[in-house]
Amino acid sequence: MKSIAIVGAGIMGNGIAQVAAEGNYKVFLYDVNAEGLEKGIARIEKTLSRNVEKKKIDQSQSDEIHGRITPTGNINDLKDVDLVIEAIIEQIEPKKSLLTELDGICKPSTIFASNTSGLSITEMASAVRRSDKVIGMHFFNPVPVMQLVEIIRGEQTSDETFEIAHQVAERFNKTAISVKEAPLFAVNRILTPMINEAIFVLSEGIASAEDIDKGMMLGASHPIGPLALTDLIGLDTMLFVAETLYNETNDSKYRPAPLLKKYVRAGRLGRKSGQGFFTYD
Repeated sequence: MKSIAIVGAGIMGNGIAQVAAEGNYKVFLYDVNAEGLEKGIARIEKTLSRNVEKKKIDQSQSDEIHGRITPTGNINDLKDVDLVIEAIIEQIEPKKSLLTELDGICKPSTIFASNTSGLSITEMASAVRRSDKVIGMHFFNPVPVMQLVEIIRGEQTSDETFEIAHQVAERFNKTAISVKEAPLFAVNRILTPMINEAIFVLSEGIASAEDIDKGMMLGASHPIGPLALTDLIGLDTMLFVAETLYNETNDSKYRPAPLLKKYVRAGRLGRKSGQGFFTYD
């Protein structure tokens, strides 16, 4: 395993590209959008510069890490990589279409991993002829900081693919946990209902947004309150995840809070829009 391609240069994709380069892999960062690719590389450069300023690494190490990353807008440049990690839009059909295209381009031994936060790995694998080489590798945002990776097996994922994914996560200096395929996997399966319940508590007037977050931070030792975390994630993203869990399980206990839907419809999406449960500059 010498070369890795990251598909999608957004926040998650460029973070994965950085930790892959830090793990001494040759990295291709691919995106169909030239501007998005440029922004992704700029974000990596900014993070590395910050690490140099904080003396976590020196300038020569930063240059070496940066030098291992090759940005490209040509998907055919990925044909010889050993592993592809897709980090595109969180929708099943675009992911399947991408894997189908890569299946016809990449060498037969290439492993396909998805950074999905809860979509079916088994369904994605159905789009390719190498279903035994498809696996989930769910990173957490911000990738260079967060230590966890969920490794998710699809129905046909081979033991070899599973072991390689764990080895790669270790090279990325991450801690991996093994998770069976299920709606939202493990972490988000636990986290989403907690956030959703916090929104219900707010909507019912039980406590203010400030006190809900303060209560969870001081009473449960959470580093950030559930409502501030939702603003960071994006209310639209949170609603999509909550609806995925509800639709996949058909369990009424997972129904998304109406206030969350209302805020999304109003364009209150959190930090990215300047207003969510809190207001931002």
